Amino acid sequence: MTAASAPQVLAAGEQQPAKPTSVHHKRQALYGYAFISPAVVLFVAFIAGPMVFAIGLSFVAWDLLTPSQFVGLDNFARLVNDPLFGKAFGTTFVFAFASVVTHIVGGLLLALAANRVMTRALSYFLRTAVFFPFLISWAAVALLWKYILDPTFGLVAYYLSKIGITAPSWFSDPSWSLPAIVGIDFWHTIGFTFVILLAGLQTVPSTLVEAARTDGANTWQVFWHVTLPMMSPTVFFATVITFIGAFQIFEPMQIITGGGPDNSTMSIVMYLYQNGFQSFQVGYASAIAIVVFAVIMGVTILQFCFSRRWVHEQ
Repeated sequence: MTAASAPQVLAAGEQQPAKPTSVHHKRQALYGYAFISPAVVLFVAFIAGPMVFAIGLSFVAWDLLTPSQFVGLDNFARLVNDPLFGKAFGTTFVFAFASVVTHIVGGLLLALAANRVMTRALSYFLRTAVFFPFLISWAAVALLWKYILDPTFGLVAYYLSKIGITAPSWFSDPSWSLPAIVGIDFWHTIGFTFVILLAGLQTVPSTLVEAARTDGANTWQVFWHVTLPMMSPTVFFATVITFIGAFQIFEPMQIITGGGPDNSTMSIVMYLYQNGFQSFQVGYASAIAIVVFAVIMGVTILQFCFSRRWVHEQ
């Protein structure tokens, strides 16, 4: 008998380990499927299913009252020749770009300020004060700022008049309406970006900062060459999340300006809402939704591609 075929001799009291059976494997697999089934059901019901349904609707003309008619790519061809869609698309891109820039810059400044606070109580107060507006619903925030910025009886107009400045018509002047919405969005959502960037800032190893200062680097050089590269993955994540949220902006435009004046605050999602739920052009609205999804996906992929040049993984 060879050594390979010889039976293994067990020590006294030692038992031969039981080999897993096929029944055991099936039971483990069943447990796994049971645990993931709620997530799968929710994904199919609220994400995959509606997406497939929207893709199908984008090829038909349907007003919810009469039978649908297959029109092929006519809805997408109509988008190309729709000037209001082009304006809403451009306005949304401008808003998203402004939102990303203001959130990243403002969030970094707030995170640096909160990280430098020495007392723990003051640090908690600053974090709570900055993050608290994010907990308020968009409807409440929109109505609040609509009254605050009212040029007749708003608080801003009142205090500006005390120093001899006439408040502009924030929401009725096309040159001021979109910047006002950008400012309101910044006030409402900067807390989320701030918390993300503060968490990334606190992961920067203090030994690297101390080593840079020992080598004679000033505060700006430490931030630019040590702190920012080390927290670049966090900045990248905040950039992606901010763009995705900003490109889907809807509530402040709908509640405050209704897309005006002169469609200067018409966002692409608001235009989708008007076509789908007010004009009942369901097929055309679905085509807009597909374009929105494609743009967000495309920009996100580009961000991941360019991130290889400036994101430094630890």
